[in-house]
Amino acid sequence: MSARLRATTTLALLMGFSGIASAQTEDEAPPPADGAAAPESAEAIEPVVTSQPVPPPRQSAPPSNERMCEDGMDDDADGLTDCADADCFEHPSCMFGGAEERNDQRCSDWVDNDGDGLLDCEDPDCNGPGITVCHGSAQGSDGPERLHTPEAVPALEGDQSVESLIGTGSDENGERNDYMCSDGVDNDGDGRVDCADFGCRFDPQVSVCTGSPGFRFSVVAGIAASYDLEADTDWRTGADVEFERLQVRVLGPIPYISNSFFLLSMQLEGTSPRLTFANFQVPISDRGHYLTVNSGSGGLSTGFIVSQAKLPLLDRTFYMLNAFEQGNGAQIEQGGPLTPNGRLNYRVFVAGGKGLRTGNVGGRRTEGGLNNFAWAAGAQFGVDIIGHFNRFDSPMLYSRVPTTLAVLVGGKYDQQPLERYPAANALLVFNHSIFQLRAENYFKWAIDFGGGLQNAWNVQAGVLLWPEHIYLAADVGMFMADPYTNAPLDVPTNALPRVNDIFRFRVALHYYWYRNIGLIALLYDERHEENPGVASEGGLFEENEQLEREIRLEVQFRF
Repeated sequence: MSARLRATTTLALLMGFSGIASAQTEDEAPPPADGAAAPESAEAIEPVVTSQPVPPPRQSAPPSNERMCEDGMDDDADGLTDCADADCFEHPSCMFGGAEERNDQRCSDWVDNDGDGLLDCEDPDCNGPGITVCHGSAQGSDGPERLHTPEAVPALEGDQSVESLIGTGSDENGERNDYMCSDGVDNDGDGRVDCADFGCRFDPQVSVCTGSPGFRFSVVAGIAASYDLEADTDWRTGADVEFERLQVRVLGPIPYISNSFFLLSMQLEGTSPRLTFANFQVPISDRGHYLTVNSGSGGLSTGFIVSQAKLPLLDRTFYMLNAFEQGNGAQIEQGGPLTPNGRLNYRVFVAGGKGLRTGNVGGRRTEGGLNNFAWAAGAQFGVDIIGHFNRFDSPMLYSRVPTTLAVLVGGKYDQQPLERYPAANALLVFNHSIFQLRAENYFKWAIDFGGGLQNAWNVQAGVLLWPEHIYLAADVGMFMADPYTNAPLDVPTNALPRVNDIFRFRVALHYYWYRNIGLIALLYDERHEENPGVASEGGLFEENEQLEREIRLEVQFRF
């Protein structure tokens, strides 16, 4: 074959193979051999992936200001989010006032929503029920008294508030005061302990569960305008305005003692400040039994131990206390449940001291040769017939309460510096929805000086006319006593209680103008006293009667 013919044949063969290759699809194209050049058509094969890293796409610089003031993001990357950034100060969503701080969103939006000068977690409203954003390290972590994690709040219906949940569903109404809510025990047997219990979480009068399990301060301040209706001259003689009360309390757990509790109460009004009550409580079992040491004022009646912030008629009923609870230097008490469900409980106590109590913790005086040692011993039993009751519970209503029927009965023997007497006390408590009733009787038999029987009774009732707004309360009672027929006339004042017969009734209308913190009370008080202590030459009391009538308007802050 000639050279020309061989060249023509070779060219024809090459052109034929090229046509076959170009007719194949992309998926059927064979990979190029090692060292071979890639085909010219980019559609024939996939791009070759090399080992070189692919540079990231270029990002644009953050905006120079906070563009979105409600998205929860730091748009300009300057460390300040939304309303915390000065760029948002004039944004409508960042203006203060016009809304309450009562939920997680408003308590973390950097806005003083209610315009009270307190921002987010600095506002006490943000430590309320159901708010969790303020329970960080600044408020303290959950302590050992919170043995159960609080469950979610059930859905509220109609005009319900969280206070309406107390005692409903699986919740028992047995833990509603600072003592019961910090003892580490499921006192009412509903499976919720202390601050996990609805009563501890949602009763506004419980302070140990409001966000921090540490030390708490409580203040009751009241300014009163009063008028004496029995004033003999013009209105200027009977009118008065003063700081009627200023009570400060500090309470909380004793450091390093689980389920312990302490309380110090101080009165700051008057001529000098005075510490009036001190209490220290530690557990002695895991079933709710406790040991308490206090300043000697915790006898059989609840009158001395209930805070002034929880008195529905503003003042204690002193004719229920004066002749029966004279106070010792110190008292030790043990108590707890007698049944697993806590419906039957007990407390026993012994107390002692020397001289007359001055009203201050540790304050005693021994004037007139009264150096006799005084002591007392007694016991008290509580029966919860319906629901649960504790002697530290407040008799004042702010929201609806579940039905409760309970009885406290107790007795003691008391040796005072001059007199000796056995005494007994009984208290009946009934609560139902918007109604509250308490009936108490206290009597003693004075062994010395021919004193004989001394008896006092008081009935107190209240109705919540408008829940969380208006509460009406009234009480009536008497003190009756046989006179001391041969008492010495040269004894110091208050060495023997006054035995003047007293009849008293009071009516008070309370208006909660800001939750349970701001209170306005209008009180009418009438008091009849016979034989008001004017002694004749023979040592007998002259027949006399004294009438006192007063109207008082008091504005309180209680927090």
